[in-house]
Amino acid sequence: MRRLLPFVTALLVGVPALAQPLHGIAMHGSPALPPDYRHFTYVNPDVKKGGKVTYGVVGTFDNLNPFILKSMRTTARGMWDPAFGNMMYESLMIRSSDEPFTLYGLLAESVEWDDDRTFIQFNLNPRAKWSDGQPVTPEDVMFTLELLRDKGRIPFSERLDPIAKMEKVGEHGVRFSFKDKGEREFPLILASFTPILPKHAVDPAKFDQTTLKPPIGSGPYVVKSVSPGERIVYERRPDYWGKDIPSKIGFDNYDQIAVEYFLQDNTLFEAFKKGVVDIYPDGSPTHWARAYDFPAVQSGDVKKDAFKPQLPTGMLGFVFNLRRPIFSDVNVRAGLSLAFDFDWANKNLFDGAYTRTESFWQNSPLTSLGKPAEDRELAILGPARDKIEPQVLDGTYRLPKTDGSGADRKVLREAVDLLKKGGYTIKNGRMTDTSGRPLAFEVMTQTPDQEKLAIAYQRTLKMIGVEMSIRTVDDAQYQARSGDFDYDMIVKSYPSSLSPGIEQVKRWGSASRDAQGSFNFAGTADPDIDRLIEAMLKARSKEDFEATVRAYDRLLISGHYLVPLYHIAEQWVARRAHIGYPEKLPLYGYQLNVWWDERAQ
Repeated sequence: MRRLLPFVTALLVGVPALAQPLHGIAMHGSPALPPDYRHFTYVNPDVKKGGKVTYGVVGTFDNLNPFILKSMRTTARGMWDPAFGNMMYESLMIRSSDEPFTLYGLLAESVEWDDDRTFIQFNLNPRAKWSDGQPVTPEDVMFTLELLRDKGRIPFSERLDPIAKMEKVGEHGVRFSFKDKGEREFPLILASFTPILPKHAVDPAKFDQTTLKPPIGSGPYVVKSVSPGERIVYERRPDYWGKDIPSKIGFDNYDQIAVEYFLQDNTLFEAFKKGVVDIYPDGSPTHWARAYDFPAVQSGDVKKDAFKPQLPTGMLGFVFNLRRPIFSDVNVRAGLSLAFDFDWANKNLFDGAYTRTESFWQNSPLTSLGKPAEDRELAILGPARDKIEPQVLDGTYRLPKTDGSGADRKVLREAVDLLKKGGYTIKNGRMTDTSGRPLAFEVMTQTPDQEKLAIAYQRTLKMIGVEMSIRTVDDAQYQARSGDFDYDMIVKSYPSSLSPGIEQVKRWGSASRDAQGSFNFAGTADPDIDRLIEAMLKARSKEDFEATVRAYDRLLISGHYLVPLYHIAEQWVARRAHIGYPEKLPLYGYQLNVWWDERAQ
């Protein structure tokens, strides 16, 4: 593995302390919990550990290494997993789910940084051990970042990019100094989203190859058994080093965790009904309302829970692929967006369960919806304000409500007018450009609900002469074509948090437009988007940060990069009755890794 000269891995003796060690760090402001906190607010600190749980997922796996390109779509769930918990690998710090973006100690028991965030130093917990009993060391941390740079997949391979130098400090410290282009969020990304790997147990030459050999990690579980593509079972470590530190109290409560794989969601749900799977998160309102009339529900063996997090809605939509010339004009995208009759679809397909999504940060202080742009926002936007539609700028923007007929003439007339601005007119019943080429494209869908929506959209578009075909594919093909940007239009979700940051580069930044496997599904490459993302990342005060996100929200809305769909304010989960969870719901909603088995003795 190559080594770069700027990355000095030397023992530093007598390095001057530039800051006092901290128990936690926040993106903006200070951590909510004091240095002597005993546990997170949303856990049950007195939970009885034991028992087991089985999760179910749609997909497959042929690899136990989640950090390389070959495993991007086929990695065993649970190894490094935001939903089920990081069972095998751990980060230097852990994120609290009850604060916008605040981290507390994990592998690192304390942290040091300066006000300008030009460096960060992690002081490792001397008790931190790998599952083979070896200590976690600063050398492991530095080895990991170099290994991921050379052999890892995006985003892990990019962790060293903003770093000018990394150094060992004393026996347990490791310090990272940042380049000028480093931004204020990166130290938190480095701390919480970078897995640490054991130098003594990893062969760099073979790291980028798929493997089913159970790895050595520092996490609370080890791999007990593997059935490739079908099942993986984890067993809790009785000697887990971190079981008593404050940030892990109330976590990792099962003795055994199994993950079962299914080819389709309906097969997964049938397994849940039979008791093979213990927990079933449900995202379909019709399914949630109609599919739970089976004996286990009637007997009380299955419970349905609705959780209401305090999160922005995010955005789900039909995404235009701007790499296709037909979608290059914003008027064409705006016209096609107007043609989707949400009110008809919501009433006829979903029993009116959904609310239309009109902002990427709807229902939060970060949304631009209903808020006129203030002077601070206008200054941040600069010349980009000319791209913002007047209604979006003054806070009066709303997507039109139709008459629910699926053929609202007024709205369709507005759509046709916009398409005309984009160079298309209706001739002989077909929407064509000046050369006679029809406006025609394909939407790729993955689920029955997506296909139903696409059919409704197809019917309305046909009324104005637009030809839209539908291709429904299986999960593997959907993921493969998504990663290669092989589609005209696709259905995708853009989750939002209260602390948006570097992930926006991957979704909308110019640098990610042609990066295989990136999340820039729309194919955007706009200097103004790049500039606002940079301003968001560099904002210091809460006021500047929120103003920047609202300005950014306005820019995305006015770009019409997707056809906005809908959201539900609740999270729906069905569970076996013996699965318990804490009373306190954190800001980010339910957290599976703090649930437990009531049958534990």
